[in-house]
Formats: sequence, structure tokens, C-alpha cells
Amino acid sequence: MNEAAAAGEEALARGAGGAMLYDASCLHHPDTAVFDPAHWQAQGALETTRGGRGTVAFVRASPDQRWVLRHYRRGGLMARVSDDLYVWTGADRTRSFREWRLLRQLRAWGLPVPTPVAARYRRAGLCYRADLITAELPVRRTLTQALQQASLPNETWHAIGQCVGSLHARGVQHADLNAHNLLVGASNDIYVLDFDRGRIRARGAWERAVLARLQRSLRKVTTDLPAGRFTDANWQALLAGARAG
Repeated sequence: MNEAAAAGEEALARGAGGAMLYDASCLHHPDTAVFDPAHWQAQGALETTRGGRGTVAFVRASPDQRWVLRHYRRGGLMARVSDDLYVWTGADRTRSFREWRLLRQLRAWGLPVPTPVAARYRRAGLCYRADLITAELPVRRTLTQALQQASLPNETWHAIGQCVGSLHARGVQHADLNAHNLLVGASNDIYVLDFDRGRIRARGAWERAVLARLQRSLRKVTTDLPAGRFTDANWQALLAGARAG
């Protein structure tokens, strides 16, 4: 049974063993096949995939729509038990539904994050598996990749800080902000990815913890790069941008 909403609003489609949320203005006919890279490959619309903790596929959904498909996978020690199963505690608490709704709110606020298209869960006994589809952002180059190519001017670091600051100004806590989920455009356009386990909360000390995590990530990804790829002056520019944001 479909609980369709007006274009641009949240819609829910239930099926055997699971359900999907979707934006009716982006996805007119809810079909769980859209979460399967093989479905897009059969149509010649699968562009590329990336491995790692979150399996990601880029697809051409239509001539003017490009989507990113992500299957939720565990990291750390839990991945040894099951790499993609999560304990079931209710539909509204699934990783995919929570991230989809958070992204919708952030987009409504005009923040530089992906537009959510669809999310689903599939029950597996007392557990579930989850997937998310978002619209592809204008750039794919991560901050890590940018740093591997060259040093970045302080204006770019300031822009990165402003982006993070704009999230914090709205009380948006990113659970794992690092150099891999910040995208950097040619004109210092900055975007943020991967809001799994993110939330909106009252501002506080957690903001410093988010920045500290980002700093550790930047030090790690530049350890083996030429000197000067990440300096204290760069970090201070980022902090100044965060305060301005």
C-alpha cells in the first residue's frame, strides 16, 4: 500500500518485509529496484561504484538526474559479526529513515548537503538492512583528494570552516566529520556528506569535539603527503571560518 504525498513531500511505500521513504517529486513510481546497482547496470545507467565501508554507486536516473546509491555497512569490530545488519528498534529509528529525514530538514534550511531521494529498510528477523539514495552534488572531489593534488589556500580553508559553522549554527551535529566526507569545488564551494547518526541538538561542547575529529582526520590523511599540505595557519583559517559561519 502506498501512502503518496504531494510532489516534494515525504511519501511512504510499504512492502513485504520492509518499507521505503521517497520524495514524490523525484521518484514518481516507488520501486525497490532503484536501490540495486544491477538494475541500473542493466539499463546502462551505472556510472561507477566505490567500495569501502559504505558501498556507493553513481547512476544516471534520467538525462537531468544523477543519483548516488549507498548501502549501509558497519565499521569497526561489529563488522566482523555482520557487515550490514543493524538491530531492529522500529522503522523511524532505522539508519536510512533517520538520515533521509535529517537531510530533508537540512536542505529546507538551505545547507550544503545532498538532496534525499529515497530510503529503505529490509527486515531480517530481529535485524534489518538499509539503503539510501541522494541526488549527486555538483562536485565529487573530496577534501582528501584535493590535498593529495596540491596545497589549498587559506581562503579555501576559511570556506570549509564556514560550511562547518553553518551546520553548527543550526545545531547540526555530524557524527563523523572527516576529510573524506567534505567535498571541495573549484570556486571554494564546500559540501558535506554522510549524515548517518547525525542529529540536531542544542549547541554546546560537542561542536569542539566535531572539529577535533576533523583535525585528527586532516593530520592523518596528510601524514605521507609533502610538507605544507595542512599547516597550523590552515587550521586557524578553518576555525576563523567556523566562527564566521
